[in-house]
Amino acid sequence: MSYKKFFVTKLFFIVIFVMENNFTPKKFLFINSEALVGDLAWNVKKEGNEVKLFTKSKSDADVYDGILEKVDDWEKHKDWADVIIFAEDGYGAVAEKLRKEGKLVIGGAIYSDKLEMDREFGQLEMKKYGINILPQDQFSDYDEAIEFIKKSQERYVFKPAGNVPSSGKALSYLSQEEDSKDLLDLLVQNKKVWQKKVPLFQLQKYVSGVEIAVGAFFNGKDFIMPINVNFEHKRLFPGELGPFTGEMGTLMFWSKPNTLFKSTLEKMKPALAECGYIGYIDINCIVNGKGIYPLEFTSRFGYPTIQIQQEGILTPAGEWLYKLAKGEEFELKIKRGFQVGVMVVVPTALTNGKDKELAEIYHDLPVLFKNPASTDGVHIEDVKMEDGVFRIAGESGFVFTITGSGTTVTEAQSQAYSRVRNIIVQNMFYRTDIGAKWPADSDKLLTWGYLN
Repeated sequence: MSYKKFFVTKLFFIVIFVMENNFTPKKFLFINSEALVGDLAWNVKKEGNEVKLFTKSKSDADVYDGILEKVDDWEKHKDWADVIIFAEDGYGAVAEKLRKEGKLVIGGAIYSDKLEMDREFGQLEMKKYGINILPQDQFSDYDEAIEFIKKSQERYVFKPAGNVPSSGKALSYLSQEEDSKDLLDLLVQNKKVWQKKVPLFQLQKYVSGVEIAVGAFFNGKDFIMPINVNFEHKRLFPGELGPFTGEMGTLMFWSKPNTLFKSTLEKMKPALAECGYIGYIDINCIVNGKGIYPLEFTSRFGYPTIQIQQEGILTPAGEWLYKLAKGEEFELKIKRGFQVGVMVVVPTALTNGKDKELAEIYHDLPVLFKNPASTDGVHIEDVKMEDGVFRIAGESGFVFTITGSGTTVTEAQSQAYSRVRNIIVQNMFYRTDIGAKWPADSDKLLTWGYLN
């Protein structure tokens, strides 16, 4: 090849590369009630974008100090931002208003907020769009629910309903008896206490199987590929023991549309397009050899789902967030294989931040690394930074989500847990079995045909 031909060929590939990566830095305004979205915002900032963050919760006032620029009034900065991101549900009406004003907004709509916040509405919408649902009944009268169980003598799951925070969902209870005798006893003994704490609740018929969630990003018109399949670990202790938490870890992988997606989330496309939803949405399900039984929507970023997803997404965060907000059609570049995320917490997490004295003990304690040069897979939760050192902030007790990837689940687990062992925090703990059920669960899911 002549020098001239070589130069022209090289120039051609340089031009193509620039065209494919022609993303100029943008200004992002992140808005959350609790300090949840900081890791995504931090990632966007590290890519060279400008980032500002608003957090409503006073107990989270120092979370992300020294890491992100924080503002006291997000509305004063809405015209500064190229993209406004609402990180939680409950902002649907505001998001819709801003979109009508011409703003680029990632976040919910009034409709999508109701899908998650009102379990009964979410289930009825699933049924409306042809998704199979489990029999369930909603109650506000505990005596009425007690009589219902006595009459039916079937096995149920007790779930708080309405606009319930994550801490309130810890009161969910899975009956251990086929006739729900244990749940019946709890309702009788606790009805006066629960009436105050859980004024609205559901009794959902129990079905055994594999718990699995399927989700995808939605650009206001259509789903962005690939889809995400994930397995949450909500119990506090290994082996699915102990109380429900917000989350202790997740196994996930990215996939082409499969039977699970086509039977559930894909059917919601017309409704999501009609309301103009832009963001991430998933449906948590129980599946077995007889069918798919959707449980509930998450119509927002999941936590720590979005942290773990970042482990698997190769497209720069600022770029895909901007394209999503604009309603563009694109495909995420992702790692093949699996991602595992492990929540690292301190004892404050056991009290949901309600024990102020305990929270004060752990507040400001340093988070160190045995090998400071090796911090891959570290995703921030309730921390701040002082003089280059992470310190525990806020009151939640959730310190980091640590992630790992691999072509197999075993490889992803090995990388994630090797990274966990690099961390030094007083009295930290974590589940040691994230992804451990995959060998058995995957055999079932493949046999039943849901991952095809």
